[in-house]
Amino acid sequence: MNPKLIFSFFFSFLFFAAFAQKDQDTLKTKWKYEPNFMVGFDVLNAGIGAFSDRKLFQGFVSSRVTKNIHAVADVGFEKNIYQKNGYDAAVNGPFLKVGAFYMLANDKENPMNGFYAGGKVAGSFYNQEYRAVPVRGFGGSDTSVAFPASSQSSYWLEAAVGGRMQLFESPFYIDVNVQPRYLLFSTTQDDIKPMIVPGFGKSSAKFNVGFSWNIAYSF
Repeated sequence: MNPKLIFSFFFSFLFFAAFAQKDQDTLKTKWKYEPNFMVGFDVLNAGIGAFSDRKLFQGFVSSRVTKNIHAVADVGFEKNIYQKNGYDAAVNGPFLKVGAFYMLANDKENPMNGFYAGGKVAGSFYNQEYRAVPVRGFGGSDTSVAFPASSQSSYWLEAAVGGRMQLFESPFYIDVNVQPRYLLFSTTQDDIKPMIVPGFGKSSAKFNVGFSWNIAYSF
């Protein structure tokens, strides 16, 4: 093998390795994590609750952990009823979602402004009561039975696609996102599938989509 080619390859490798290390050092000096938090409250669903059976109160806290990645956690409480197809059910309980999102595009002057996408794992631990469950009665007649209140839990995966924008020069932001959801598992009472899961919504199907419109504060 030609020695000149060997030396050329070796020194080229050293040059690119040094250049890459220099870029990494530059990136390290550009970004250093400092404690930062943003907290928000979903005003849209809280407002809708005044005119519907669904009472949903939820908020989030997020922190920018790298240049474009933010850790986020949602916590909330939902109270709702389901009255359809002979069912009469009521649920209430808290839920928690934990995950992260990536800023796909942001403002150079304010990196907190921009569009993002991410995902979360979520769970809800709630009280459930079936006041009526349709069953086939004697002679084929339709009737219903009731079940006492019980504690149940459900778990799901949730994506998030949205954006946030600063309100003028204040520390307040508007954060809006859409949340496609997929239900993974639910405990059952006498093998009856839950009709509503707090934080997830109607669970008669595995897929669901949520929406939130938040007022947030950064500090």
